[in-house]
Amino acid sequence: MTVYVREAHPTDEWQMKSNVKDDVCYAQPKTLEQRVAIANDFTKRFKFPLPFGIDDMSNAASDAYAAWPERIYIIDESGRIAYRGGMGPFNYKPEEAREWLAARYGAVKHDAPKSPADAAPAPLTPRPAAPAK
Repeated sequence: MTVYVREAHPTDEWQMKSNVKDDVCYAQPKTLEQRVAIANDFTKRFKFPLPFGIDDMSNAASDAYAAWPERIYIIDESGRIAYRGGMGPFNYKPEEAREWLAARYGAVKHDAPKSPADAAPAPLTPRPAAPAK
């Protein structure tokens, strides 16, 4: 699951040229409804295939997991943190998390979708992320 936290480079704080180039320019959301709108735009425009949660406006998930600007955690079957990746952007290494998962559960081979309908993400019903345990 990906959890959307604070906007990393909002137009009203720290806008970057890459945001303009990629047409992902948003002001820092002030309400949960604004965060939901941005998350919905992102998942639809980029056809994001993974479950997508949204942090509440108190930033509970971001604070609990030190998630800004990006970070990977693997939560085990008992709800405990089993893997904690480095903080992004310089220590954000998805391949390291993939290797950890492969070592624990075995490598996964991904087959290409059979049709465009198979590739479409499930409808998004965003909700605030649960506080960390």
